[in-house]
Amino acid sequence: MVKGKKIVLGVSGGIAAYKAAALTSKLVQAGASVKVIMTESAKRFVAPTTFQALSRQPVYTDTFDEQDPSQIQHIDVADWADLFLLAPATANIIGKLAGGLADDMLSTTLLATEAPVYIAPAMNVHMYSHPAVMNNMKQLDAWGFKFIEPGEGYLACGYVGKGRLEEPETIVRVLEQEEQKEQLLKGKKVLITAGPTREKIDPVRFFTNPSTGKMGFALARQAARLGADVTLISGPVKLDTPSGVERVDVTSAEDMFQAVMERYHDSDLVIKSAAVADYRPRTTYEHKMKKAPGDYAVEMERTKDILLELGERKEHQYLIGFAAETQEIESYGRKKLEKKNLDAIVINNVSDEGAGFGHDTNVSIWLTKQGDKQTFPLMSKDELATNILQKAVEEMKGESL
Repeated sequence: MVKGKKIVLGVSGGIAAYKAAALTSKLVQAGASVKVIMTESAKRFVAPTTFQALSRQPVYTDTFDEQDPSQIQHIDVADWADLFLLAPATANIIGKLAGGLADDMLSTTLLATEAPVYIAPAMNVHMYSHPAVMNNMKQLDAWGFKFIEPGEGYLACGYVGKGRLEEPETIVRVLEQEEQKEQLLKGKKVLITAGPTREKIDPVRFFTNPSTGKMGFALARQAARLGADVTLISGPVKLDTPSGVERVDVTSAEDMFQAVMERYHDSDLVIKSAAVADYRPRTTYEHKMKKAPGDYAVEMERTKDILLELGERKEHQYLIGFAAETQEIESYGRKKLEKKNLDAIVINNVSDEGAGFGHDTNVSIWLTKQGDKQTFPLMSKDELATNILQKAVEEMKGESL
């Protein structure tokens, strides 16, 4: 899948820079056209002429060394790329990218490119696990950058642990797999709901639930990475919009109902992971209610059942629901699957440790109307999202990840 691709390889200053020479050779052998950008520190480990000989392309080291006066060098290279590979990626270049800093040829080109960026970190094991480095990588991941995790092994510093640059053959294989993945949902319209809803009593009070939207946002992020045209309808949450995702913010269950119904007809895959309120106050007040002696009762009425409505109106869509349960989870999940005419359901036991609202991890059971069942053990919500989309693609008669 890298054959014919135009790849910019960014080499930063670490001992693993010598592997970047072998990586350049492997990419060229696989049919890619490779242009190399080196930092000043990288030049202390490997000479630019090495990469020039292996790539048969000019090597870029200085933002101000304009090789063609008719073009702005770092913009031209950024626009040329089909994909951008940063290997080895030191803690320094990762920090600069996360902070939006641009003070050399590599960092300015990274900020200018619109191509997918793959990052292969390489550093000392303690540097890799430092909170600042981890936060920088987490931020880049949230923005849509893709990581090729370092291998575990003997490091140049003498330590054994995570931090060694992945082998060139593995990096090429990962690129091929990732490029193939990006075709899985290409051309498909995916509609995802996330987060809680708020049902207002008066201007300062409302009913809601603990949903943070993390699962829905993970689904949207991974669906976009698989090439889908993703619309994310979210209740009030404090999360950044995933890269490549159209976000629609709503507040109440009625708002979400209207937003979903407006877009349902054109959708191919619909995943309803939002925790929508089942009830709302029958009466809302224009002004703040004043405290009074004694108890106060709020009469509630049912909200529209969005998932039931979607099941009744289903045409060509593949419809996935979520169920948050605390007991008899599989039994309740199957009943919801059948009653609401779903194609599949993801059941969470929110009483499990590490699962449910607010966590970065989840434990789930996948059930389909065809009888397929799979238990997903404790894993990150991004990993679970990928598994859910994989199952959906398989059910929709697509390719496996």
